[in-house]
Formats: sequence, structure tokens, C-alpha cells
Amino acid sequence: MHRDANAMRWGVRIHALCYVAANLIQILVWWLFTPGLHFWPIWSIIGWGAGLIAHVWGVRAATRRLIRT
Repeated sequence: MHRDANAMRWGVRIHALCYVAANLIQILVWWLFTPGLHFWPIWSIIGWGAGLIAHVWGVRAATRRLIRT
């Protein structure tokens, strides 16, 4: 039971780390090559951010269910 909850939490941590790293790289690419143009990394930040929030929400709900049982 607790092993499953810990694995899910680690999954969220890894997802968040990838989110931050990938978006920082995209911002760096934007800043180096197209700083005067539209801030295009915003679409990845918003879209992937929504997926990350859904992941966190799902894991929190699942871990609550695991802890109750």
C-alpha cells in the first residue's frame, strides 16, 4: 500500500522535474534565437502544466484512497 503511494509520488516528482527542465530549455532557445518574437514557449508551459496538474490531482486522489484502505 505505502509502496504504491511512494511510487506515485516519485512519478509526480519526475514529471515535475522534466516539466521544469524542458520548459527552461525552450525558454533559453526562445531567448537566444527569437527574443523579439512572440513568446512561443508559453503554449508548452500552459499545455504541459495542465497535464502536470491533472497528474498531481490524480495521484493525490489515489493516495488518499490507498491510505484509507
